[in-house]
Amino acid sequence: VPERYAEWRPVVREAMLYFGSHLSTPRLAPKLVEQIELPANTTPEKRLLRLIAKVPGLQKLGQVIARNRHLHPRLRRALTQLENGICDVTVEEIRAIIVQNLGPMIEQYKVDIKDKIFAEASVSAVVRFTWYNPERRQREHGVFKVMKPYISAYFAEDMDLLARLAAHLGSKHQEYGFAEHVLSETFDDVRRLLQHEVEFVREQANLQKASCAYRSLAYIHIPRVILPLCTDTITAMTEEHGQKITKAVTSMPSWRRRRTAEQLIDSVIAVPLLTPGTNGMFHADPHAGNFLYNKRTRILTLLDWALTGHVSEEHRRRFALLFLMVLLRDSEGVCSAIHSLSMGGKKRDADKVRVIRKQVTDFFSEQPLVWIPSAVDIVDLLERIAWQGVRLPNQLIMLRKVLFTLDGILHDIAGPSELIELVLLQRLLQRWLKGLTSVGWPLSARDWIGVYRSVMLYPSRLA
Repeated sequence: VPERYAEWRPVVREAMLYFGSHLSTPRLAPKLVEQIELPANTTPEKRLLRLIAKVPGLQKLGQVIARNRHLHPRLRRALTQLENGICDVTVEEIRAIIVQNLGPMIEQYKVDIKDKIFAEASVSAVVRFTWYNPERRQREHGVFKVMKPYISAYFAEDMDLLARLAAHLGSKHQEYGFAEHVLSETFDDVRRLLQHEVEFVREQANLQKASCAYRSLAYIHIPRVILPLCTDTITAMTEEHGQKITKAVTSMPSWRRRRTAEQLIDSVIAVPLLTPGTNGMFHADPHAGNFLYNKRTRILTLLDWALTGHVSEEHRRRFALLFLMVLLRDSEGVCSAIHSLSMGGKKRDADKVRVIRKQVTDFFSEQPLVWIPSAVDIVDLLERIAWQGVRLPNQLIMLRKVLFTLDGILHDIAGPSELIELVLLQRLLQRWLKGLTSVGWPLSARDWIGVYRSVMLYPSRLA
């Protein structure tokens, strides 16, 4: 755990000890033997990868932090192997699952399964295939995303362990300096999110929704689901071409790397958050292995839609207002915006109001006058408030996860920059210019009056 997150070291240590010591004996015993038999000079990061092998719950969390720029470089390199470099099943095992699940459909659609695994992640393995499409009367290429044979039992145990860990840490909240229920609720939120990983039918529906949402954007592609060959443990979809985005940019000049980073931000953040009249569905598992970039066509393909979030139009309005009030250093406006996010129309709680006011005051006192806030800064503020017991919408927690993971990927692609805010602003201005009826969206006329009033008072606050 790097120095930047030093306060979390006791929690991380407690969580890892609890998880490891409560893992079932048939899973834990071979891991202990393996650790003992590893050479004495085996590095900590290699030991960690072996320890969490076939522990999909921890592997998913490893994917989230893999690109964090504050981690030790060796640990970062090791964790990035979790993005698409896992190797713990054989093609024979995967083929057997496909044959068992599809049965006569294999012959009906003349399915020819390739003889090696194309990619492998924490929950599933991917193999290529060809099939006869009766609608187009031709053979086509596709991929099967197949749930690994051990996942059903192991993932269920991991989720149960996370639930018990949530209760365990929740009982020690005073020792760690957090408000009651904060740690337990956070771990419960993580567990509920991760459970979607094994809901293949849900992912198939998400892929179809995402295809509709991105249909008008030529530079973004979503795999098409091949419904006749899908089951509750297999997702069949079109084969896409490209490289993992962090690998694809290695030989690019700096200007093109920046353009690619902007394209990624637009795809993952700007499109879902700044498209009026939609439910704001966004990709909630943005690790580098889920982004394929084709250098020839410059098309970015978004893979793996098992984890998604939705930000309502009202939450987008409140978040936009919060960003503007932070930019104007309007502490009263910031407190009001956070109140509306946390209370959801309910009566205000005096204790929570005090918590919000103190955290906002401390937040501004830490920033220099020339500071320009970023989306990550604002989500960090919301997170600080949440740790003090103020409950915020679950979707903001998921959005924080997305920004946390995306920040590391963007740093690897284009280096340190403030790209996210610039891309969001460009997207918003483009929408305003295209349709006069959407000018000012997502803020209401009343919101803009409040912003105008805050702008007028900005010089006095600065003074």
